[in-house]
Amino acid sequence: MSTRPARGGYGGVLVMILATYLLALVAENRWLVALLLFVQTFTVWHLLRVAGARAGFRLAAGLVFLLALVAAAVNILAQESPLVGWTFFAASALYLLAPYPIVRDLGRRGRVDRQTLLGALAAYLLIGMSFGFAYECMAVLQPGPLFGSEGDPGLADALFFSFVTMTTTGYGDLVPDGNPAQSLAVLEALIGQLFLVTAVAKVVDNWRPGNWSEPDKAG
Repeated sequence: MSTRPARGGYGGVLVMILATYLLALVAENRWLVALLLFVQTFTVWHLLRVAGARAGFRLAAGLVFLLALVAAAVNILAQESPLVGWTFFAASALYLLAPYPIVRDLGRRGRVDRQTLLGALAAYLLIGMSFGFAYECMAVLQPGPLFGSEGDPGLADALFFSFVTMTTTGYGDLVPDGNPAQSLAVLEALIGQLFLVTAVAKVVDNWRPGNWSEPDKAG
């Protein structure tokens, strides 16, 4: 028996994630970065409700939310780059936290339907964006440029590099100049491929003809 989302569906979650992605592309000053973190916090809060996360997980997430909101507020007044870097760290932590309850919810479902596919896509995007914020955090906090002669990336470039790495596309235009960024890129590529293999296995194992066209009771 599958467990239904607590409220709403993954379509709305996916729209919110895409909205934060678009906002991240234009977040070029600390005010927009703070706004981005506030929007992310609300997105993850809504996601936990949809995925029906356990009370203990919601409590742990609440602590992360509080730290993220504090980081966003401090970032508005920050004049030194390390504070901005820790704001990106909070953004990365938020989106790295979020895929777990989605995957857990999807794993309980007995069939593949629209919500399963939307939820899997949402989790995949969250992982890619989480690593993108982590790269931006490193670019701000480490002494040397993240990409060597290419310098430090803007947030849009960090997100681009993250998804290119996670999908193992490998254009080669941006390359981390040393660790820990190189190790993080390897970890992201492994997680991205593992997620795809697991997601495909779930779809193949639970696919039933007509599931897509059946009425969706999950919202």
